Amino acid sequence: MGADHARVVTARRPKWRAYLLLSRISNLPTVWSNVLAGTVAAHGTVAWREVAAVSVAVSVLYTAGMFLNDAFDYASDAARRPDRPLPAGDVSRAEAFGIGFALLAAGDLWLALTESSATGLWALALTAAILYYNWRHKRDPLGPLVMGACRGLVYCVAGAAAAATFAPPLATAAILVTVYVVALTFVAKKAGPRAGWLIPLLIAGISLLDAGVILANGGGGLSIVAAAGFVLTLLLQRVVPGT
Repeated sequence: MGADHARVVTARRPKWRAYLLLSRISNLPTVWSNVLAGTVAAHGTVAWREVAAVSVAVSVLYTAGMFLNDAFDYASDAARRPDRPLPAGDVSRAEAFGIGFALLAAGDLWLALTESSATGLWALALTAAILYYNWRHKRDPLGPLVMGACRGLVYCVAGAAAAATFAPPLATAAILVTVYVVALTFVAKKAGPRAGWLIPLLIAGISLLDAGVILANGGGGLSIVAAAGFVLTLLLQRVVPGT
C-alpha cells in the first residue's frame, strides 16, 4: 500500500499533455475567429491562404503567452493551483520560459518576413502587451485592460495584413473585443472557483462577438465560420481546459 501511494504521488503527466495544458490550446479557435473578424473589419480581401498564415503566426504568439503566463505565475500557482504543470513538476520553469520566448520570436519573425511592415509592427506591439501582461498582471490594476488589448491587437495584426490602410471600423472592432475581454476578466476574478462553466462559455463567446463584427461589416456567411469557433472551443475545452 505504501509503495502504491508513492507511485501515485510521484506520477507525472506525459510531456505532451503538460504542453497542451500550458498552451490552453482549446482557446485557439477564438484566436482564429479574431483574425477572420479583423480581416473583414479592415475591409480587406479575405484570401484564405493569408488568413490561415496569419492565424498560425498569431496562434504561435498566443501559445507563447500561455507558456510565459505559467512561468511568471509559478509562485502563485504553487500556492493556489498546485495541479498546474509547473508546480506539479511536469515541466520546469526554465523550460516554460525558454519555449515561451522562442515562440514569441518565431511568431514575430514569421509575420515580419511574410507580411507587410505594418503587420510586423503591430505584431511587435502585441508581443509587448503579452510580455507586460504576464510580467505585471498580478501587481497591476490595469492588467485586465492589457489582456483585453492583446485581443484587440490581434484584430490590428490581421487588419494590417489584409489592407493597406487602417479603417475606422477596424479600430471600433478592436476596442469592442478589448472591452469584452476586460469584462470577462473582471467576471472571472469576481466569480473565482465558483464560476464553473461560466468562464469557458465567456471565452468561447469571443468567437460569437467576432461573428457579430463580421456581420456588421458586411461579411455575411463568414460570420458562420467565426461562430463555429464557439462550438469548437467548447468541444476542445472538454479535452484541454482553457483556464
